[in-house]
Amino acid sequence: MNDLIPLDQAHCVALRGSEHRLSEARVRELLLQVPGWELAEDGHALTKTFRFDDYYRTMAFVNALAFMAHREDHHPDLGVHYDRCVVRYSTHDVGGLSENDFICAAKAEALIG
Repeated sequence: MNDLIPLDQAHCVALRGSEHRLSEARVRELLLQVPGWELAEDGHALTKTFRFDDYYRTMAFVNALAFMAHREDHHPDLGVHYDRCVVRYSTHDVGGLSENDFICAAKAEALIG
């Protein structure tokens, strides 16, 4: 990814193999660009809980997120509840975090921004 392009304007590319897994230093750099997102305890995923006033707003977010995930061909694990959605990104094909995870985290933020 070109660092001159904001994450929310970049697009995912198909990645396979551990050579595409981000280093810890690169993860820390990119994490600064997605405020509110955290590393999972194992360090292999990005997570964030989005909170909403009611079920309808939660589902609107989930549907918009699903559309974006389909367009980028990079899909999160979701925990959907009445007033919140827990989003978890990881790139299984690289065995950890890739730039695609950060791109989609930034695009998820843009959905509510």
